[in-house]
Amino acid sequence: QVHVAESGGGLVQPGGSLSLSCAASGTISRFSVMGWYRQAPQKSREMVALISRGGSAEYGESVKGRFTISRDNAKDTVVLEMNNVKPEDTAVYYCYTAKDGQGYWGQGTQVLVSA
Repeated sequence: QVHVAESGGGLVQPGGSLSLSCAASGTISRFSVMGWYRQAPQKSREMVALISRGGSAEYGESVKGRFTISRDNAKDTVVLEMNNVKPEDTAVYYCYTAKDGQGYWGQGTQVLVSA
């Protein structure tokens, strides 16, 4: 069993910064992929950023150059640094981890970008 827990969501002003953290724990470790998806109201879930154990990162087009993903392999944690946020970044952000073809999701954390 795997438990995925996010933290760090909240209210941030446009142009501001916010950091999201996620920790995966349980009977499985050394996840091959860790990252973030988001879902805005009435929209489908979209990939924000993913990172492999080797450090290769992939970003969604809308966040490139503004968000940075990093991970600590020893702790199975992943962090999303969000800079220059925009109102369209408002969404529930979900942490995602995967190993051996099996994916695991967190419950989500709300990010609201508003003045």
